Amino acid sequence: MLDVRRLRLLRELAHRGTIAAVAEALAYTPSAVSQQLSALEREAGTPLLARTGRRVELTPAAHGLVAHAEAVLERLERAEADLAAGRVGPAGPLRIGAFPSAARAVVPAALATLATAHPALEPRLRELDPAAVAGALRAGEVDVALVHDYDFVPVPVEPGIETVALFEEAMFLAAPRTLGPLPGEEHPLRRWRAAPWIVAPTDTRCGTMIVRACEAAGFTPEARHVVDDFPAVLALVAIGGGVALVPELGVSAPDPDVVLTPLPMHRRTMAAHRRGAGENPAIAAFVDAMRGAVGPHAVTSG
Repeated sequence: MLDVRRLRLLRELAHRGTIAAVAEALAYTPSAVSQQLSALEREAGTPLLARTGRRVELTPAAHGLVAHAEAVLERLERAEADLAAGRVGPAGPLRIGAFPSAARAVVPAALATLATAHPALEPRLRELDPAAVAGALRAGEVDVALVHDYDFVPVPVEPGIETVALFEEAMFLAAPRTLGPLPGEEHPLRRWRAAPWIVAPTDTRCGTMIVRACEAAGFTPEARHVVDDFPAVLALVAIGGGVALVPELGVSAPDPDVVLTPLPMHRRTMAAHRRGAGENPAIAAFVDAMRGAVGPHAVTSG
């Protein structure tokens, strides 16, 4: 009989690439991970890892076993959701990951709703970058987390992870009141091609979106400041530090020194959870509370 915990380690190795990364993510030592994978090979009766120097690669048999592991782990999530549905309402800890602008502008209202509607539920919030969500979910660090995508930067499909649409926001071009666009240019981004830009790091989805949106408009933005915090971005805009793209939730309060121009672009936010866990009453309650918190921006299907 194949051990489910060892299958999970193999699945993580397929996603993370190294035994050291698996050990760090799941709070094992590298030697313990290696020992468990060796035991799984004995259970499977066939080689699962091909070792080349210090690195290991999955064999074709291992890749097939990972696909089965995904299905097994999904069934276990469904079983846990069914058991939870048989209890009297959502209860116990619910570990939530959220990116900063949602954690500031939307999640507190959702948690207040949960506290009233489900007092036995214990939400536990942590800030989590959307790029780290899939790994945190698979490692069991969070139960549900917010992810987003932008026009030009769709959310990648992650094995073992499902998403539920929550809400959509408009995107704005934020410019200093003292700085004007190029005259005679109608394109909402190209008219700012000569301006200095405030951008997010290129290894974030926001940073990638800014570069791709500007390139689609025919230019590469001159990045004067690299900042991944919307209040800080808007503060730099206000003092004339450059122009930026910000989503609606990133604008916490109007600033008379900042001109916001709506763009034909959007950011979409989804709740992500492990595949099979969507019927868990605690996760379903969080999704409902989030949609209530965003009101008219909520997406009720998809």
